[in-house]
This record gives sequence, structure tokens and C-alpha cells, in this order.
Amino acid sequence: MQERIVRAVAGTFVLISVFLAVYVNINWLFLAGFVGVNLIQSSITKWCLMTDILTKLGVPK
Repeated sequence: MQERIVRAVAGTFVLISVFLAVYVNINWLFLAGFVGVNLIQSSITKWCLMTDILTKLGVPK
């Protein structure tokens, strides 16, 4: 369950940042880049802050 939530949140942030980059300011693409860097970091280190937050909220794995 946590993996699905993490992927959904990451995808939502990317889509929101692209939308904001098109309609508000191009600098919103830095948010999409930040999400991408965090996804790469979590794949290398096998640690994700969002997973820790979900665990503390009681979301099952």
C-alpha cells in the first residue's frame, strides 16, 4: 500500500509542477526535478522519507 501511495504522490507532484510551469512560471520545473532526484536517491539508498511518514501514520506496507 505504501509503495502505491509514494508513487501516486510523486506522480501528482510532477504533474502539478508541469502544469504550474506551463501556466504560471517555468521555474516550477525545479519541483519536478527535485522529485526525480529524490526518486533516484531512494532507489540507490533504499530509504524514502515519505515511506517513513506513512509508517508513522499507520499505513500498512
